[in-house]
Amino acid sequence: MEKYEADRIEVEAIPPLPTDDLVKTDQNAQAARAAADVEHRMGLIESARMYPKAILFSVIMSLGIVMEGYDTALLGNFFAQPAFQLKFGHLADNGTHQVSAPWQAGLGNGAAIGEICGLWAAGLLADKYGYKRTLMGAMVFLIGAIFICFFAVNIPMLFVGEILCGLPWGALQTLTTTYAADVTPIHLRHVMTSYVNLCWVAGQLISSGVLRAFVDNTTQWGWKIPYAIQWVWPVPILIGIAFAPESPYWLVRQGRENDARKALLALTSEKNIHFNVDDTVAMMIHTNEHERQISEGTSYLDCFKGVDGRRTEIACMAWISQVTCGIWFGGNITYFLEQAGFDPKKSFDFGVGENALGFCATILSWYVMTRIGRRTLFVTGIWTLFTILCLVGFLGIPKLSPAIGYSQGALMCLYVLTYDLTVGPTVYTIVSEIPSSRLRIKTVVIARNAYNVASIVANELNAPILNPTAWNLRGKGGFVWCGFCLISAVWAYFRLPETKGLSYEELDILFENKVPAKSFKSSHVEAYQPGEVVRG
Repeated sequence: MEKYEADRIEVEAIPPLPTDDLVKTDQNAQAARAAADVEHRMGLIESARMYPKAILFSVIMSLGIVMEGYDTALLGNFFAQPAFQLKFGHLADNGTHQVSAPWQAGLGNGAAIGEICGLWAAGLLADKYGYKRTLMGAMVFLIGAIFICFFAVNIPMLFVGEILCGLPWGALQTLTTTYAADVTPIHLRHVMTSYVNLCWVAGQLISSGVLRAFVDNTTQWGWKIPYAIQWVWPVPILIGIAFAPESPYWLVRQGRENDARKALLALTSEKNIHFNVDDTVAMMIHTNEHERQISEGTSYLDCFKGVDGRRTEIACMAWISQVTCGIWFGGNITYFLEQAGFDPKKSFDFGVGENALGFCATILSWYVMTRIGRRTLFVTGIWTLFTILCLVGFLGIPKLSPAIGYSQGALMCLYVLTYDLTVGPTVYTIVSEIPSSRLRIKTVVIARNAYNVASIVANELNAPILNPTAWNLRGKGGFVWCGFCLISAVWAYFRLPETKGLSYEELDILFENKVPAKSFKSSHVEAYQPGEVVRG
């Protein structure tokens, strides 16, 4: 029975699990609670001191996202790069070489198609073989896939190369985030999961810098060398993954408790006397068993059943919001400004500056998220993005002039600054914390594929908005995207819960009791005892 009042929630105790179950004995429950209490008491700095190697290995694994961010930005900016335009474009009526809008959308969608397939495969492979072997296989495959893009002689061949590169990127998209969520304690989770967004921005920044350096090179090397730079990353990342311990949560789900203890010891500092590995393993076992009692299955279908259906919805909508907030439009400043009359050098200068702002904003988001939490930061950010899109749209109504062009460029820089301070990094933390630990990989796979499907739609929509051979809306495209942004903003206000400071079992209990999203922050959970209780 549930009783909801204006400012108070009181939920009847959940029936205890069977007393003959090992993980629900008093001894194990007390050990689990002790480990949870230690995590709650630790701040950010103390957590970092206790888990230095978890930070290191999370950083190494997430570096693969730099490659994806690099190539994603590379492809979008290539449409404004003279060498690429001459090789793969055609002469337009305005005297410039342009890749047609259908092929602009198609190339972006090629990577998204590959990522969708790679994500489904990664979810199955990682559950069976673990994070390490799945990620190492993805990196080896990616080394070969880059050859297709480097030696492409026409757009169809480049399209195939993007699909093949997308397959391992699918694995990187989900496993880097879920690994960070598995190996870090409560007060480090938001930093290491949102660090994935920093890797995205770092890749985009490197891409903008590289293309700016080759903007005057109209030979084949003007676009080949930027592709070849992707070979710099896989080998050092492979070496780092080889030395990384496996996720202790994954090992617990496999019944390998001793290996989980070894993994935890390899992730924590040997000098920290406050860490009790047995208590931490007991907490993981307790969480896993609690979720197993609630829902036995770990298939993709189970992600849509019962309380997990709500968790999957939140993860999917949060990630879709990264697209519907208008980042395809607001973050594509280089091509946008070139179509607005800026010369390529100045457009790429804006692009480098925009990505540098995004990099700094993502780092700043770690502090802000620590202070105000996930929900407040996300909701505030998406309403701000809606406002900026409206302003860009209104500036697109008058006849284009240098002053309007600079104003739109400044607003788009502000857009990226806001996105990378709020929605961008926060989503990675939300989608890694919301799912149950048993279904985390598969829920994140579903959510990321929802993002990829939305990306395909965005590619089809945004290409004609900016392309001079299609709709050529320029700034007025802000009106198109602000409508989608508004939908996500309204959803977030009513459906997005606050996860700051909550352990995975505490989140399980809140979802099981169907606590409203806006009440997560004010609810107090008494876990790790017979008959867990939630009170406002």
